[in-house]
Amino acid sequence: MPGLRTGSLRLRAVVAVLLLLVVLLGALAITVEAILGQRLRGQIEDRLRDRASAATALVGTVSSDDLAERLSAQGLSVLIRDKNGDSIVAGPSPEQLRAGPKANGGLVGPAGNAPGGAAGAGSSSTESSAESSGTSTAPAAAADVTISSSRITDDDQIITLVSMLSDGSTITLTADASSVGQTLAQLRWVMLGASGAFLVVAAVGLVLVVRASLRPLDRMTGVARSIAGGDRGRRLRPGNPRTEIGRVALAFDEMLDAVEGAERKALEAEARVRSFVSDAAHELRTPVAGMRAAADTLVRAPVSAEERERLASHVAREAGRASRLIDDMLMMARVDRGLELELAPVDLGALVLAEVERDRLRRPGLDLQVSLPDRIVDNQPVLVDADVDRLAQVIGNLVDNASRATSGRGRVHLSVHAPVGSPVSVTVADNGPGVPESDRERIFDRLVRLDAGRDHASGGAGLGLPIARGIARAHGGELVCVAPASGVGAEFVVTLPVLVPSAATGVKRSFLAVGRN
Repeated sequence: MPGLRTGSLRLRAVVAVLLLLVVLLGALAITVEAILGQRLRGQIEDRLRDRASAATALVGTVSSDDLAERLSAQGLSVLIRDKNGDSIVAGPSPEQLRAGPKANGGLVGPAGNAPGGAAGAGSSSTESSAESSGTSTAPAAAADVTISSSRITDDDQIITLVSMLSDGSTITLTADASSVGQTLAQLRWVMLGASGAFLVVAAVGLVLVVRASLRPLDRMTGVARSIAGGDRGRRLRPGNPRTEIGRVALAFDEMLDAVEGAERKALEAEARVRSFVSDAAHELRTPVAGMRAAADTLVRAPVSAEERERLASHVAREAGRASRLIDDMLMMARVDRGLELELAPVDLGALVLAEVERDRLRRPGLDLQVSLPDRIVDNQPVLVDADVDRLAQVIGNLVDNASRATSGRGRVHLSVHAPVGSPVSVTVADNGPGVPESDRERIFDRLVRLDAGRDHASGGAGLGLPIARGIARAHGGELVCVAPASGVGAEFVVTLPVLVPSAATGVKRSFLAVGRN
C-alpha cells in the first residue's frame, strides 16, 4: 500500500487560491475588454447615426457642398450621392482613416486642410456636369427628407454608416475606430499591472490567513506527540464538531478513546491471564501435594495393608481431581480459542429430560423437578440449532453447580420456556443459599468460588460456570444469573435462538463458533 502523500497543505492552499484568482482575473479582463470595446464602438455608431440624422434634417436647406464640409469638419469621411448619381466627397478617405494619422502626416481635419487637394483627399468636390460648367449646386426647395434605411459595416480600424434617404440620395459616413483598440490596449496594460500587484498582495494575505486557519492542526500535532510521550488524558475537544477541522478533531478524540480503552482492556486481560495462571497453579498444587505426600508415605514408610489402601485411594482421588481441573482448563482454552460445534436440530425438551434422568442416577439424593411447555407435552418439539453434547454439558454444569450449592440434597427445578417467535430458554433454579446480587456477574469469572456454595471438598474449581457461559455464547445465546422468582436460592437462565421447523434439515454442520467472555 503506498504511503500517504504529505505535501505542504499551506503551499497547496495558497497555490490553488492564487491559480483560481489568476483564472478569475483573466476572465474579468476578457469580459471588461469585450464589454468596453462594444460600448466604445457603440458610441461611435451612435455618433454616426446622430450626424446622419442631423445631415438629413439639413438636406434641402443647405447645399450638398456645404453639408459635406460641415460633416467632414468633425473628422469624418463623407460621401454624398444624390438621386441622379452625382457624388460629393469630403474629408479624409476611408483608406486614410484606416492608415491612421501617421501615414497622412498627422493632418486629418476639416475639408480643404488635408494634404493632396484632390477629391477624396481632403477637399470638397462635385462629380456632376454642373461642376464642369463652373456653376455650383444650388439648394433645393425645402422638403421633409427622412432616413428610409441604414446599415453599418466595420472592422478594427473604421466604422461606416450608409444611410438611404427618402428622396433617393445616399449619405455615407466613415469614422476612425482605431482609438477603440488603443483604449483597450491601455486598459489591458493597466489591468495586467493591477492584477500583478493584487496577486502579490493576495499571496501575502493568503499565507497569513492559511497559517492562522491551519493552527488547529498544529495543536493536534502537539497533542498527538504529548500522548505518544505518555500523557494519555489529553484531548482536543473541538468547540464546533460540525466543521471540517472539528470533525477531524472529534474523530481524533474518538480514536484516542478507543485506543485508551483497548489498552485498558489489554492490561485487564493480561492481569486476568496472570491471575488465572496463578490460581490454576494454586489449584493444581493442592492435589499434586496430596498425591506426593501419599506416594512418599507409600514408598518410604512401612504401612499396613489397610493404611496402604487408604493412601492409594487418596492418590486416586487427588489424581481425579487434578485431571478434572486440567480438563476444565483445556475446555476453557477451547472456549477462548473458539469451539468447533457439530450443529444439528435438537429437541430442547427431550434433551432436558434426558439430562435430568442421567443426573437422577448420579445424584439420588437430589430432588430434580422438570417443567415443560404445553407444546412439548403435545408432541410439538422445541427445536434449536445446537451441538447436543455441548448443550448437554451446559445443563449438566448448571445442575452440578446447584447440587454443590445444596450439598447434594436440595431441590433443583428445571423449566423450558418456548414463547412463539422468541428465543427459547432453560431455567435452572435451586433452594440453596443463593447468590448475592453483587456476585451474580462475578461468579462467571474463572476460578471464582462463593464461600457458601463452593469449597475444595466439593471438587469445584470455579470453571464450570465460565465454561457453560462460553458454550451458550458460542451457540449465539447467553447464560445469566438472575434474581430467583421464589426469592430463595439461585436461578440461572440459558437463552438460545429458536430454530424454525422448516429450516430443520437434520444435517450436521461443523463450524467455528467463538465464545465471548
